Amino acid sequence: MKKKPNLAVVGATGLVGSTFLRVLEERDFPFESLRLMASARSAGSVAVFRGAGYTVEELTESSFDRPVDIALFSAGADASRRFAPIAASKGAVVVDNSSAWRMDGDVPLVVPEVNPQEVARNRGIIANPNCSTIQAVVALKPIYDRYGIKRIVYSTYQAVSGSGMKGIRDLEEGLKGNDIRGAYPHPIAGNCLPHIDAFTENGYTKEEMKMVNETRKILGDERLAITATTVRVPVFSSHSESVNVETAAPFDLDELRGLLATAPGITLVDDPANCLYPLAREAAGRDEVFVGRVRRDFSVENGLNLWVVADNIRKGAATNAVQIAEKLLETM
Repeated sequence: MKKKPNLAVVGATGLVGSTFLRVLEERDFPFESLRLMASARSAGSVAVFRGAGYTVEELTESSFDRPVDIALFSAGADASRRFAPIAASKGAVVVDNSSAWRMDGDVPLVVPEVNPQEVARNRGIIANPNCSTIQAVVALKPIYDRYGIKRIVYSTYQAVSGSGMKGIRDLEEGLKGNDIRGAYPHPIAGNCLPHIDAFTENGYTKEEMKMVNETRKILGDERLAITATTVRVPVFSSHSESVNVETAAPFDLDELRGLLATAPGITLVDDPANCLYPLAREAAGRDEVFVGRVRRDFSVENGLNLWVVADNIRKGAATNAVQIAEKLLETM
């Protein structure tokens, strides 16, 4: 690294933005200067980082007139579409957590354990994938590289924190017996809602199509056959996923477990005889992707089942973005 970057966090007062700050502090991310930005509603508030107070600025079209080298964005897709190109035009590299740029062919979609080489081809914007996709592809990467993959069936069980503070409040109030609907069309307490994001013309939700399209882009394989059903469940933190895979080549199960156990970013928790398997509560606050229930699917040739769990706000959003920023440091 030639220099310490001028760093900006956009959307700094939100759930993911505040986690950006926590992860940056935990990982001792180096910087020359730090600026926090948010909407006019949050401007003027003060956030504490490394013991110092930082006043939150209003995000405007002139915010990047002062030099910024790396900008971590989590302010929503509309703000990203408007402000990320401005930041990039002024010399910043934006790591964007929204859906705005993920499927743009000129924008890398990066999970550092999977396709870190894509960071180098950025033109000023790098997209952070969807939370449910990130943890899935971390688990799939060593399998894809060793055996190839023909088909993936995703079934997800996603925490309410994926809907931000509104989702958390819906569950908190629902557990008290107050069936509010701030984030969802139905009460979430005591329910499983097979409805994340809007439905599309093909009957899938946008969340399901994100998993299909983003997995193909990250793994660099448009031929992959993928289907998904994504479900919101009454859990505060960490997404859980059943991932059913048909590999292209036969696999030895012990060898496959060994690949998972040694792959970057993965912690293998796979001892069902002793009731040890990945759990949402134990993944919360952690940065690893936890994989377990590794077993053959005997209904199809070369079939495999995995249970994949990760903290959706950390590895599924903030930590992945900071890891991308760390890769950017290597180019400075």
